[in-house]
Amino acid sequence: MTPEIMTVLAILVAVIVLLVTEWAPLEVLAMLVMGVLAITDIVSPKEALAGFSNPAVVTIWAVFILSGGLTRTGIANILGRQLLKVAGGRESMLVVIIMIVAGVLSAFMNNVAVAALMLPVVMDIARKTDRSPSTLLMPLAYGSLLGGLTTMIGTPPNILVSEALRENGLEPFKLFDFSPVGLIVMTCGIAFVTLIGTRLLPKRDMARETAAGRLPDFRSHYRLQEHLFQIKIPDGSALVGKTLAKSRLGAALGLTVVGITRGGATLLAPPITEVIHNDDLLIVEGSLDQIQEMNHWGQLLTEIDAIGLDTLFTHGMQVARLGLNPGGAYEGHTLSEIGFRNRFGLNVLAIDRGGRQIDEDLKFQPLKSGDTIIVHGPSGKLAELEDDEHFLPAVILTAGDVAQHANLDQRLRQLRVPVASKLIGLTLSESRLGDAVDVQILCLVRRDGTAMIPTSDDRFEADDRLIVSGTADMISILLMQGLQGMFVEDSTHSPDPSMLEDDQVGLVEVMLSPHSVLSGMTLRRMNFREKYGLTVLAIWRKGTAYREDLRDMALHFGDALLLYGPWDKLNLLGREPDFLVLTEAAQEAPREEKAKAALTIMVAVLIPVIMGWMPIYIAVVIGAAFMVLTRCLTMEEAYRYIEWKAVFLIAGMLPLGTALDNTGAARLLAEGVVGTLGPFGPYAVLFGMLAITFIATSIIPTAALVVLMVPIALKTAASLGISPYALMMGIAMAASSSFTSPISHPANVLVMGPGGYRFIDYVKVGVPLTLVVLVVLMIVLPIFWPL
Repeated sequence: MTPEIMTVLAILVAVIVLLVTEWAPLEVLAMLVMGVLAITDIVSPKEALAGFSNPAVVTIWAVFILSGGLTRTGIANILGRQLLKVAGGRESMLVVIIMIVAGVLSAFMNNVAVAALMLPVVMDIARKTDRSPSTLLMPLAYGSLLGGLTTMIGTPPNILVSEALRENGLEPFKLFDFSPVGLIVMTCGIAFVTLIGTRLLPKRDMARETAAGRLPDFRSHYRLQEHLFQIKIPDGSALVGKTLAKSRLGAALGLTVVGITRGGATLLAPPITEVIHNDDLLIVEGSLDQIQEMNHWGQLLTEIDAIGLDTLFTHGMQVARLGLNPGGAYEGHTLSEIGFRNRFGLNVLAIDRGGRQIDEDLKFQPLKSGDTIIVHGPSGKLAELEDDEHFLPAVILTAGDVAQHANLDQRLRQLRVPVASKLIGLTLSESRLGDAVDVQILCLVRRDGTAMIPTSDDRFEADDRLIVSGTADMISILLMQGLQGMFVEDSTHSPDPSMLEDDQVGLVEVMLSPHSVLSGMTLRRMNFREKYGLTVLAIWRKGTAYREDLRDMALHFGDALLLYGPWDKLNLLGREPDFLVLTEAAQEAPREEKAKAALTIMVAVLIPVIMGWMPIYIAVVIGAAFMVLTRCLTMEEAYRYIEWKAVFLIAGMLPLGTALDNTGAARLLAEGVVGTLGPFGPYAVLFGMLAITFIATSIIPTAALVVLMVPIALKTAASLGISPYALMMGIAMAASSSFTSPISHPANVLVMGPGGYRFIDYVKVGVPLTLVVLVVLMIVLPIFWPL
């Protein structure tokens, strides 16, 4: 084994480990692989960058644009609606038609886009036929995956293996060379899912839910009935006179106010600016247990001696002015996102922004260029900031300097934790005091005189003294009987979820679209409620409905959000490219007047490819250009429809395939395959290659897997003296058969939330379906592509 082979194999092992663990974003990993291969001279710099001009990569991104053109002109919607009418009300026929429609569309469109397009349509059908979405959505995802097997442009692995054959001097696959095998696999897959698979899927009894007084579909899915109740605002409550935003009911108790009954009239979906009055009856969604517990906490804290600004300089503490370094990494991030207090061990008293002092909700204020932060903490911690590149040098302030900042002295109080306080034993984060009443604990002094700036994990003890900063009304809540008296539970009426909807307001389920740029962002970061005027009642993730701390949950692709608000706002959200509203009525209207143009362009792309007049990578690029020129989609939309992660991943991984081939590592691995399986014949080799690919596709992205398997398959075929076509087509189809887990393909993730699926549901249906596809491939491949 040469040093070059050892280096390439070491890189290969590292790549597989990183792909499985997702330690870094996949596209970043691909670029690192590209750079490492060039630096180690395994491939030349030109070869390292060749992936970006590779015809397979060009074909893939151009097909994404063509798919986007068909999407925006409503071709899929028109075909889907017409064919689904044929299904009638029979469940088996519905499943068959849904899978056929998804499969036919996926033969020429991106399968994730097909699943996203049909998802609202299928959800509407489930509602109208009183069927559980769980019986229809997984078949939708699997149908889109099976359909991609039927043409060369149906899925990236098909394009990659065809281009690999051409680069190795072999006749590449033509557009419909995949169709005979792919259609048989698709037919068998549909038959299995219809006859057996749907029996393994979870079902909810829609008739029983309706008879029990619950609304069907996603409303019962989120168990709204169990989380709706009413609270009454008594005279003298600290909430009276506050807006819903300032009441902090959501931050303190995880409550969402969905309606207010006042004077016999009910205001649904009240704006956050609505003011709370005496005797208001609030219809809220949340956890009743937590309310009852916190409403009986008793006295939390007592006030002791009055204090002044000089208290900020006791116990070795100082105050400093800290400027934000222009262009630094902290710009645009909140103190909470930075983890400022835990990271630097300092309090933030105020933010000075252009002469305006900000002293409320500090940890949720995005930092801006030119901001000056007034910080408080131990002198040693302030000294450590001298070496931090994100900030300008700190300027130490005197008590006189601090006094110039308005209201800081009026915000300071010294409180004590009484022996009977329910805070004792709780950590700072568990107490939720900061969220509940916007009070910042600047310093905690233990009974023995030890002083500290508490972290979120420090626990309260009896007789702790707290130096806090906050507004007078917020601190007064702490000095009252906890939260007792702010409101009382009204148990005379149990709200019915149906009362939440009328002609003006309603409930819908929403997901991040496959082309969204918001994945990884929190609702707070995107200012969701302020921007869209809608309330998030729950987030469904991997089989669980979350209702607490929603604003600080980072959204992931596949999450389903239960939204509540005015219908006009919900319909506007349907026009946002970052969101997929799961009802067809709220979707942005497609450009159906351009449907004929888009269909003509698609036909014009396919005919010269079928006739052999033009290479497919040239035809699809010209077709993509005409999709934009004819305004079937805009250039901005074209950029969105390209799955850039897939493009960078493939372009970056192709040099690794070249390195495996050039160094002889592929030949070495092929010899291992031949040595192990060769004695049992070519069918055993085919079975082994398919089995390896089927297993690996559950944990490795399909495109990267194909890039790694192709050189091994070619060398294996050459060593055995057999035709490589069956191996190559088998690898492509096995890699695209990502049925066994939700994370193995984006189409599976997309339906997980709306379908209410758990991981085990994909295993129960996906594993036997994979075995069916494996058996069919073993029988059919050698017939059409003899070994």
